[in-house]
Amino acid sequence: MILEYHRPETLDQALELLSRDNPRTLPLGGGTVLNSPSSEEYDVVDLQLLKLNKISKKGNLLQLGATATLQSLYDNTHIPTALADAVHHEAAYNLRHMATIAGSLVSADGRSPLSAAFLALDAQLTILPENEKIGYGDLLPLRADRLPKRLITQISIPLQAKLAYHYVARSPADLPIVCVALAQWPSGRTRLSLGGFGYAPSLAFDGKGVDGLNPGVENAFSHAQDEWASAEYRLDAAKTLAQRCLKHIAA
Repeated sequence: MILEYHRPETLDQALELLSRDNPRTLPLGGGTVLNSPSSEEYDVVDLQLLKLNKISKKGNLLQLGATATLQSLYDNTHIPTALADAVHHEAAYNLRHMATIAGSLVSADGRSPLSAAFLALDAQLTILPENEKIGYGDLLPLRADRLPKRLITQISIPLQAKLAYHYVARSPADLPIVCVALAQWPSGRTRLSLGGFGYAPSLAFDGKGVDGLNPGVENAFSHAQDEWASAEYRLDAAKTLAQRCLKHIAA
C-alpha cells in the first residue's frame, strides 16, 4: 500500500528520497506493480518528470531510458523482430502502454519473455548514484540486495547481435511454459537463455560456437519441474526450441 507519493523534478531529488532508511521508498514508473493491492507499506517516487523515457541509437547500441514503455520499445524501428515478439508476448496492448522497461525487468520472474530476451542479449544497466554499469545477468539474482536506495536510469542492448525467440505455452496469449532466446554476435559469441520456470530466466550458455548448447540446457533445466510441466518435458522442449532458434539466425 502506498503511504506517500512524491514527484521530484530532478534526479538528485529522486535519489535523496530513495536513499531514506525510513519509510521504505521505491521508484514508480508505470505503476503496474506498485499500484497493485499489497499488504506492504511504502512511499513512492514518481519518475515521470525526469525524462528517462528516451530511446536512441548510439553506434552499435540501442540505449533505452528506464521509464520508456514496453510499447515504445515494441514500436522502435531498430529492435530485432525477435525482441518485438518477446515484448508482444510479455504483456497485452494496454499494459504495454503503461509498463516501463526497467520496471518490467526488475519485477520479472522466470516466465518473462522480455527478461529472457534481455538476458540473451547481455543487456547492460546503468544504476545511480554510483553510475554503476552492470550486466542484467549479474543483477538478476541479486535484485533484492542491489537495488534498494538506487535507481536504474538506462539499459543498453547490442544491435549487432542477431536474436531469435521461440516458446511453447498452453495458448498464444499465455506466458510460456518454456521459452528460449538465443543471441549471436558477428564474432561467433553465442548466448542462450531459458525461461518459463523459477525466480528468473537462466543463462544456459555463453561462449563461442554452439557445441555447448544442449549440455547448457540440460544443466539449466535438469530440475525445472513445477505445476505447469515436468523437467523432462522442459528439457526436450528447450532443446527443440534452441535448434529452432539456431535455424532462425542462420536463415
